[in-house]
Amino acid sequence: MADKGLKGDSVGLIGSTILSISSVAPAYALTATLGILAASAGVKMPVVIIAGFLPMFFAAYAYREMNRVSPDCGTSFTWTTKAFGPVVGWLGGWTAIVATVIVLSNLAGVAVQFFYQFFGEVFGSQLIADLWLNKPVNVLTCLVFLFIASYVAYRGVDATERVQIVLVSFQLIVLLIFAVAAIMQHEEGVGLDFSWDWFSPAGLTLSAFIAGLSGSIFAFWGWDTSLTVNEESKDREKIPGRAAILTIVTILLTYLLVGVATQMYAGLGDTGLGLSNPDTADNVFGVLAEPVLGNFGIVLFLAVLASSAASLITTFFPTTRTMLGMSAYKALPAKLQTIHPVYKTPTVAIWAAGISAGAFYTILTFLSERVLLDTIYSIGIMICFYYGLTAFACIYYFRAQLFTSAFNFTFKFLFPLMGGLGLAFVFIITLRDSADPAYGSGAAIGGVGLVLILGLGLILVGAVYMAYLWAKDPAFFRGETLPKTTAETDTTAAVEFEDVN
Repeated sequence: MADKGLKGDSVGLIGSTILSISSVAPAYALTATLGILAASAGVKMPVVIIAGFLPMFFAAYAYREMNRVSPDCGTSFTWTTKAFGPVVGWLGGWTAIVATVIVLSNLAGVAVQFFYQFFGEVFGSQLIADLWLNKPVNVLTCLVFLFIASYVAYRGVDATERVQIVLVSFQLIVLLIFAVAAIMQHEEGVGLDFSWDWFSPAGLTLSAFIAGLSGSIFAFWGWDTSLTVNEESKDREKIPGRAAILTIVTILLTYLLVGVATQMYAGLGDTGLGLSNPDTADNVFGVLAEPVLGNFGIVLFLAVLASSAASLITTFFPTTRTMLGMSAYKALPAKLQTIHPVYKTPTVAIWAAGISAGAFYTILTFLSERVLLDTIYSIGIMICFYYGLTAFACIYYFRAQLFTSAFNFTFKFLFPLMGGLGLAFVFIITLRDSADPAYGSGAAIGGVGLVLILGLGLILVGAVYMAYLWAKDPAFFRGETLPKTTAETDTTAAVEFEDVN
């Protein structure tokens, strides 16, 4: 593995888990997806949340096992290249970068919305609270947030970790208080009495299940941030994988608690506080904060603002480390592997990600009336693509070891297989359904739904860019900088290297 120049031995298990939870942004993810899940799955929302958890949980073991033998910050790109070769690996890396750039823009957009709503509550001004609806103001504020987040990420992982411990703890505590308050007051709301039937898939149609699952998978995205800082971690072969699994389990428990609580309090109606209300589907907490928490509702606004702002900073890690990894193996322009001499961060990659996210958000804000909804669905397509590729890469890379022990069978074959198949299934069904403009906000280009154009179109754009890079500098694509290997050939090479030294 190439030495990238990052600051090693900087992040422990707790810090790595905190960074991953921050990237997932539970408070933001919940306010952005609860409405989608409720509209799609109805009372079966908990089923869809668990269904979104399972492929992520199983895929995390594929990441863990690949990281044990190859702790490289390129993660999905590096591992799929080693298993399947440069073309598949490059497309996996590109998709991971594009998905995280879109998430950056999405997070900044949510931060803008809750920023103005928070200060509108503080000053009792509806005019301030509604400023996020003004597109020029919205875009300008978003660009300012992206600049600040880029600068913080530029300063290094140490400072980021300390800030995230405070922000993550705050949002999890507020979510717990909100859930308890909602459950205790559910008879005062318009909600439903709790039922264990909510956890049974019986009666849930396949189309509703898939639509909800796409949003659920998006809500779990970001757990792999601990893997992307593996070269900066202590005990890099073990801690990143453990942190990823710990993150996913923590997020599942949080989502189930808050999901059940909101369903009990607000119900599933399509008007007022109802979770299926299309006017509030992309910001559920915006309408539930005051009814549930009263005068303390402003704290929930602050929690979502803190959540999106914190995730905005940590999401720079996966995208910029993937850029760095690809550049180090000559799969992207060499300039992207520039490392700051003091902060040990990939400076050019950070600013490139920030500028790209700003441009994407600006364009889509003026193109789609409900930009957040479309990006959530489109990101689901890309997440399934590169997470699924990595799960299958694990199986193929370790193919000679899969049946040599119960451990290898379970964690290098069975779990990655279930994760990969689950993600592939959602990917294919979502591609089919998202061609319809009704899938998402209703926005379309040439009669084709914007969700499909964003999700699949940007992957295809990557294929064109890959062809250009191949013609310009074919070393990577010839397998010269990162060859296709197996676990056995890598082990042999490592032994020979140690013998020589």
